[in-house]
Amino acid sequence: MVKHYRPPGKKKEGNAAKFVTRSQALKHLQISLPLFRKLCILKGVTPREPKKKFKGTHQTYYHVKDIAFLHHEPLVEIHRAIRVHEKKIKKAEAKKNLERAKRLRERTPKPKIDRIIRQRYPRFVDALGELDDCLTMVHLFAALPASQSKKIDVECVHTCRRLAHEWQAFISRTHKLRKTFVSVKGIYYQADVEGQTITWLTPHSLQQVVTDDIDITTMLNFLQLYEPLLGFVNFRLYHSINLKYPPKTDPRLEAIAADVLYIKIFFPNHADLYALLKSDHVAGSGQVETNQKEAESGVEKSELRLAQLQHQLPSNEQPGALMHLVEEVTGEDEEDQDTRECKRLFKNMKFFLSREVHRESFLFVIPAFGGTVSWEGEGAPFGESDQSISHQIVDRESQGHRFLSREYVQPQWVYDCVNARIILPTENYLVGRTPPPHLSPFINYDEEGAYVPDYAKTIKHLQAAARKEVLPLPGFGKEDLEDPQNLLIGGLIDRAEANEAAQKKQKMKILEQQYHDDLKKELKGDTHTSADSKETSTGAELNGESTRNVQENIDDSSDMGKLMLSRKKRKLLEAMQISNARKQGKTDLLRQRKKKIDEAKS
Repeated sequence: MVKHYRPPGKKKEGNAAKFVTRSQALKHLQISLPLFRKLCILKGVTPREPKKKFKGTHQTYYHVKDIAFLHHEPLVEIHRAIRVHEKKIKKAEAKKNLERAKRLRERTPKPKIDRIIRQRYPRFVDALGELDDCLTMVHLFAALPASQSKKIDVECVHTCRRLAHEWQAFISRTHKLRKTFVSVKGIYYQADVEGQTITWLTPHSLQQVVTDDIDITTMLNFLQLYEPLLGFVNFRLYHSINLKYPPKTDPRLEAIAADVLYIKIFFPNHADLYALLKSDHVAGSGQVETNQKEAESGVEKSELRLAQLQHQLPSNEQPGALMHLVEEVTGEDEEDQDTRECKRLFKNMKFFLSREVHRESFLFVIPAFGGTVSWEGEGAPFGESDQSISHQIVDRESQGHRFLSREYVQPQWVYDCVNARIILPTENYLVGRTPPPHLSPFINYDEEGAYVPDYAKTIKHLQAAARKEVLPLPGFGKEDLEDPQNLLIGGLIDRAEANEAAQKKQKMKILEQQYHDDLKKELKGDTHTSADSKETSTGAELNGESTRNVQENIDDSSDMGKLMLSRKKRKLLEAMQISNARKQGKTDLLRQRKKKIDEAKS
């Protein structure tokens, strides 16, 4: 059968059939470029990189299936209806019909993002996994000033501020916060919620200036997705601990901008709750007494109400018995060790913030670790003259009036205690002294070859002392803990234990030597038997050559093993070695800088 001739261009093949450029996508969807960018942000459509860019390297490519996915999106029709509605408003204003223009502006259709959020995050864990950028963006807009020229509405700022405070209130009251770090950009926080590690950045509590080089339109498009997303997450988290959402607020604390504290997550007062339940109980019983001769349906309703109240109230019906209701709210999530440890860090400690300290961060961090905090001003839980205050946070060079019953520390002490999970000594953080370096908790100093600052070593020893662990002495290293002779000299073990450990170590060295010898023979193609291994081990044991040329044998075996690898794996190994060499170079550079600083000080 003769194959039909297909003219070129009639049917695309290869990358031309799988990908389209951005201009082709705009022509296919018949929308403008700003609307296309907004749809891509809301739907999560990202550009692709084909292996062969058939239209040139200067073009942006998208997958054909993604464009078809946008073509059937109802948001496209909604935005077209919005554009038609805006033309009607403009026409009414041109005809000086202000009444009609106002009425049309109030009925402007608004797109709903609920369906898109459910499509993008079918599980709650998926939403928590992508909450980092969401929280950072919401906290940023919560600190921005409202600007009509930048299209930042007052309502938008208030909504972001409310959502941010609700999130912080949940994290603080459930003790889910794990790490904090103060940097030039802002304050980094890391929390652990339902097994997901969430890290976000909050700006400093300073006046934010929006410059012209910032693309506010793109940021507002992201915020249009992140606002309902964070609202749904807060709704699910509050209901997971049997609390109503949105939470109740204290108007008095909200008026003085008390941040997280104005949100009443748990029951405000145990006595008020008991009085409320008791009044319902008395009202129900009085209704039964007065309506005994009425219809039986009213009696059944009253009895049902009483049964519900009796089920809610403890058996003894005392006001003190309701104290457990608040504690049981967070009892489910306190099973893990980290939550219990964080909850007890600042337990029975009261903090007072001086007027120069930015209190937003401390009102979030200190209660998250079990502490009580107050400040100077209206609405404070307790005043500065309270004798039960254990620590006062001061951010000035000197402190005039002092109370002998408390310690005056700098704000960095709180963050360092949180990251170390222990109460650090306050001598280095006293008012007027230069505090130690603020170390980042996101750097792993336990990695092999990593640069460890001096203060990190100090904190590590303090943590070991708090947990009653054995660490190497200043003259020893980690490898010295495995040497029984060094442990005997250091007085950590007795002579009998040292002899036993030495014998075990000798046997391990013999087995290691035997393993490398067998591996070398196997690579050469020789056969070996157990008799040969016994002879080798016996000879090594008799001649005392257990540690002879062990490193050379390891190098030889590694080189031989490298030759036996495939090309792909060998290239991967070389890339890993290059990466390790770069890390080692950065570590050596830090050590050289530290050495120069020490020499300059001396």
